Amino acid sequence: MRKLLNTLYIISPDSYISRDGLNIVIIDKESEKIRLPIHNIESIVTMGYKGMSPGAMGLCVDNGVSVVFLSSGGRYLARIEGPIKGNVVLRKKQYANSSDNLYSIALSKIIVAGKIQNYKNILNRYIRDYGSNIEIEQIIQKLAHRIKSIPKVDDLDVLRGIEGLAAKEYFSVFHYLILSSESFTFVERNRRPPKDPINAMLSFVYTLIANQIQAALESVGLDPYVGFFHTLRPGRASLALDMMEEFRAYLGDRLVLSLINRKQVHINGFKYQGEENVVMDDDTKKIILGAWQKRKKDVINHPFLGENIPIGLLPYAQAMLLARYLRNDLDNYPVFINK
Repeated sequence: MRKLLNTLYIISPDSYISRDGLNIVIIDKESEKIRLPIHNIESIVTMGYKGMSPGAMGLCVDNGVSVVFLSSGGRYLARIEGPIKGNVVLRKKQYANSSDNLYSIALSKIIVAGKIQNYKNILNRYIRDYGSNIEIEQIIQKLAHRIKSIPKVDDLDVLRGIEGLAAKEYFSVFHYLILSSESFTFVERNRRPPKDPINAMLSFVYTLIANQIQAALESVGLDPYVGFFHTLRPGRASLALDMMEEFRAYLGDRLVLSLINRKQVHINGFKYQGEENVVMDDDTKKIILGAWQKRKKDVINHPFLGENIPIGLLPYAQAMLLARYLRNDLDNYPVFINK
């Protein structure tokens, strides 16, 4: 199994990324802040980008270290990586299967069913830990009905409708999962831009997960821009978004809820820009990134592989399994479902 390396997150707008030999050096206000050997780094994610030297870019490219540029609010801007070394035979299978409507529907049904099951598991966990809640139990039943309806679906748009309804139902009771509710409130899921602190955190964490998934897909030779469930659009990493669905609840929602319920983040760490845009301050970003890095090191037993792996390698494991499925080495894609 692949080794879990470090992701270097840079959030200071005054930080400049440079190179010294085989080291990445972060300079902030003309003072060296961080020095890391390139072989210890898996990727670099920078927010509020000031600059990066050509030497540092070349060092990253030569050593397979991707560099992702995000806005200060966490919006994806661009990515630097070396030459694509994907398996051409695998990618030909991927492109052919993506053009096959029946194949796309079959795989998409597995992905959507897995996503909804993970929604159910989050809600069932609340019931198990905190007791009966009629509204949550009703939503659990509705989600179960959504899953049962999926096998009969033969149209991607209908499937997208089921996925959208399930997400709306799940988020309709999301506020019950927020135990530290005196400061944080949640009404509905919104984005572009997020209109409240919880949605700002969800969008931010989803972006971090999406970057991990895209890198994982590329590492096994798949094209992250050619998917099956999400429509193909120029510049849209559709396959990464497909795989993102099985991880939203387990990796994203649980992390945000944990940060709020353990009072690791505070409402004064968010600022309103205008009437409908909320942004996080740098201290809040550091807290979230620290929790994310710590979470990635936690070890779980993979439900299909039967191996103990760090959570940070889950996207890689699923990308590997998806590649096997596309090559017909597996009869079905074993979507990740947390127990």
